[in-house]
Amino acid sequence: MNKTTIADKIIVALDVSSQESAIALIDQLPNVSFWKVGLELFVSCGPAIIEILKEREKRIFLDLKFHDIPNTVAGACRAAAKYNVDLLTIHSTCGKDALKAAQSALVEGAATDKPTTKLIAITLLTSLNSRQLAFELKIPLELPEYALHMALLAKETGLAGAVCSPQEVEQLRMSCGDDFLLVCPGVRPKWAEGGDQKRSMTPKAAFKAGADYLVIGRPITASDDPVAAFARICEEI
Repeated sequence: MNKTTIADKIIVALDVSSQESAIALIDQLPNVSFWKVGLELFVSCGPAIIEILKEREKRIFLDLKFHDIPNTVAGACRAAAKYNVDLLTIHSTCGKDALKAAQSALVEGAATDKPTTKLIAITLLTSLNSRQLAFELKIPLELPEYALHMALLAKETGLAGAVCSPQEVEQLRMSCGDDFLLVCPGVRPKWAEGGDQKRSMTPKAAFKAGADYLVIGRPITASDDPVAAFARICEEI
């Protein structure tokens, strides 16, 4: 990948608490083409942030992680379809019925015959490790096996891809195929603090393992110089 392609495949997390902070960060990083809008920012300022990003011709990952009964996630996806974002998330643990209902509703709610929003499933949050999976969540599977099962559940129900830690991405790529979109948070350069990410990997290693997109937040946005941090990550890849 060349530098331009690399930059387009890094989704920078707008994990800030206000619209003003988000705008300041977007304007500070004009070379970032793909932004993640998560729960904190969306709850703070609603769909206005989506319009702001669209006005600047940015791609959008709306990371709301829907997790509810089939009827509710279907309604949420139908409503979210009008935003026409690039990526939208739902937890695989909703189950097959909810995943199918969500995907169908997303298509129904689209403004065009060919909706561009891709629904992708959360396999397991990157803040959780094997011990927590076993002892807190009481799931008897090994973590890689569980993540694979959640990804295959998404694939079987017609979703476009999954969100997984870079530590599982190689196995998921082999099992789910090249057409299945794999988005990896939990990516940390060697020079950045790990924070609450338990299953992380460097950006270069994550791409090498098979990730389509990387989600990187604090190593860039919390840096003293976000522009330099973003450029450094692209250069290292």
